[in-house]
Amino acid sequence: MGAQWKARHKEVAANAKGKIFGKLSKEIMVAAKGGADPDLNSRLRLVIEQAKKVSMPKETLERAIKKGAGLLDGGASLERLTYEGFAPHKVPVIVECLTDNANRTYPNIRVLFRKGLLGAAGSVSWDFDHVGMIEATPNSKDADAEVAAIEAGAQDFEPADEGTTLFITDTTDLDAVCKALPEQGYTVTSAQLGYRPKNPVTLSDAEREEVEAFLEAVDADDDVQNVYVGLAG
Repeated sequence: MGAQWKARHKEVAANAKGKIFGKLSKEIMVAAKGGADPDLNSRLRLVIEQAKKVSMPKETLERAIKKGAGLLDGGASLERLTYEGFAPHKVPVIVECLTDNANRTYPNIRVLFRKGLLGAAGSVSWDFDHVGMIEATPNSKDADAEVAAIEAGAQDFEPADEGTTLFITDTTDLDAVCKALPEQGYTVTSAQLGYRPKNPVTLSDAEREEVEAFLEAVDADDDVQNVYVGLAG
């Protein structure tokens, strides 16, 4: 499934787009704590680029920046929480949440994991690498992902969605590789820290459908930001 699971086929629906806007707004608010000027805040700049890519309304984008930077009353107070466990068929899963109420989030996650198994901290994270993940698009047909990865200082690369390439970095190298990739003929479209499975599980089609249904239910929760799964293919 790559480094991060995404409900691709749902992204065209209006209600799904609203959820995408909601999740991006939270990321913008968190990033804006480091400053409201994207020219001086690389993390904010990258999230803004992601928001523009999915056509987030300008008013929604600007409000999220101001709220995160404390420029509006009732500024953002979001906590990042991470849960670990297993989807059906013992597929390891890491779920990242951004929430303003941890007492609401944990019970919801516990219910969502009834068809799997919610574990303690460290129960599956040992089976993932914590890495930087950069999605970038080539500026020309001559762009070579392997050469770009080597020259920019990435650890690895693999094909991603819609002709993009996913570059894998050390967590401490994320920003440096982001800055180096344009010199190698690539435009960065997203960058974040996340989890990459070490031993992805291979399933039958029927088993995979069951896991997909579980992942979609988890991803649909308003507090869930990212879902990482150890699933092959």
